[in-house]
Amino acid sequence: MKQDKQAVRNKSNRRSGFTLVELLMVVCILGILYAGARLVFTGQDNEARITTTRGSIATIEQAVQIFAMKHNGKLPETLEELTAGTDDAPGLLKEGAITDSWGTPFGYVKTGKKFKITSAGPDCEMGSADDITN
Repeated sequence: MKQDKQAVRNKSNRRSGFTLVELLMVVCILGILYAGARLVFTGQDNEARITTTRGSIATIEQAVQIFAMKHNGKLPETLEELTAGTDDAPGLLKEGAITDSWGTPFGYVKTGKKFKITSAGPDCEMGSADDITN
């Protein structure tokens, strides 16, 4: 009877923790999951910035049109004019609204009664393939 109790005790003592191989497998699996999740979320971050920048361009476009209505059809010379307020009224846009999601100032070009607003896009360089415009 004493030998049976000793055998049971020895069996339970041998298998009370994880082996090194089991721990390494768990760490490897977690690493693979982390790498996959990082790839997925990195792409989503860029898409979210592009969508936000497109929305900002639309907002600036509306502010330019409101500016033109208030000033008898005259378009602003720069986007900074849209942020300048007076004692009676605030500016049409906040100062941070004239930069894109990557922190680069929007480009603004007016030709006659038309205008173009451009973001440099993810690479932060104007004139490249990833530019976003109205």
